[in-house]
Amino acid sequence: MITRTRLAAGACGLLAALAVGLFPASATAADGPKAKEPPKVDLVLDVSGSMRATDIDGQSRMAAAKQAFNEVIDAVPDEVRLGIRTLGATYPGDDREQGCKDTKQLYPVGPLNRTEAKTAVATLAPTGWTPIGPALLGAAQDLEGGEATKRIVLITDGEDTCAPLDPCEVARDIAAKGIHLVIDTLGLVPDAKTRAQLTCIAEATGGTYTAVQHKDELSSRVKQLVDRAADPAVNPVATEGAQQCANAPQLKPGLYSDRETFGEHRWYRVDVRPGQELRASVSLAADRAVNNDYGLLLRATTLHGREIVRGSEAGDGRTDVISTGLRYPKAGTDASGEDGNGAGGRDGEGAAETVCIQVSNSFSAPASVKTTPGMPLELTVELVDGPDEPSDAAAFGLGRGWWLLAALVLTGLVAGLVWGWISRWRISVWRTN
Repeated sequence: MITRTRLAAGACGLLAALAVGLFPASATAADGPKAKEPPKVDLVLDVSGSMRATDIDGQSRMAAAKQAFNEVIDAVPDEVRLGIRTLGATYPGDDREQGCKDTKQLYPVGPLNRTEAKTAVATLAPTGWTPIGPALLGAAQDLEGGEATKRIVLITDGEDTCAPLDPCEVARDIAAKGIHLVIDTLGLVPDAKTRAQLTCIAEATGGTYTAVQHKDELSSRVKQLVDRAADPAVNPVATEGAQQCANAPQLKPGLYSDRETFGEHRWYRVDVRPGQELRASVSLAADRAVNNDYGLLLRATTLHGREIVRGSEAGDGRTDVISTGLRYPKAGTDASGEDGNGAGGRDGEGAAETVCIQVSNSFSAPASVKTTPGMPLELTVELVDGPDEPSDAAAFGLGRGWWLLAALVLTGLVAGLVWGWISRWRISVWRTN
């Protein structure tokens, strides 16, 4: 009997040990941080007939591109998922409709087999058209899915030959989807039209444009862009501002992206606690031709519309980006435990004040320029510890103007006293004489 009891106790102990050893481990695995997805890069190479030109260090443009691709493939970081797409590589005919469909995935985006990727690149020969727009759409599909950093690197020696599918509009549509896909462009010995189109494509998605005259420049630049994908900057969170503060999205500290059409006002909301300082900045990219004389306004107001502080910037002429910012320190609680809204608590623990942030622009454009999608903007919101003795610059509902009003009142009082004294003195002198 005693033996059976000991056996039963031992069995229960063993089960308990297994339960303690196994189930917490499972829970930890389930509750642990999600693994970061590897970055994705799609290299899009122009293989059109113009790539036969021999003007890059005595080699053809195609030969220089192949050599650069081989060097890049050798240097790709292991964590990067690389793919290769071509345009103009298969159809040599004169049928425009057929030539503008000539884009294909040469090597799928995924773990890189360097030998297979180099073999695929070696088979390429300059052939057909330059369907940049369809190639960009195809590359965006190659990179679909997941939350990884995504980058397209476009290498071409000429402008698109398949309009009206304008590649610049394609890039804007891709950016408007909010998938944080960046397009970088490289022009091989570009002319003015090619340079303008590739610049527009890059600017639409926050990418870069580079003109290439030598094969060493090409390989080093593509390597740099692939490395940048492996170690990306912070990606902005897509949001959509409202037409009024009451319906505006609530933002936490971070980087946000949105789109704003010409002359539009967009509203966002941020909660600021006593003892904190709100720092906000906004950048608006003029990704298309705009008229001269433009401006950008960033305002912070209360829920009742009282302006707290503002920042603005204006310009005259072509620009790529215009930016402005503001700072609003909210006073902490006083010794009686009351903050500016009558709520008690220590600094940072009192009742939060909802601050409305308005972003407005005064851009305009010729009638031929499309207004949709809107121009890309990035809004940065920070909440930091405020200064020891902050002051509300918008006290009494007058914004910064209360300082001027106080100065005018004081000046008027002094001037009145002086004028009254002078007048009394003159009357006394007149009576005496």
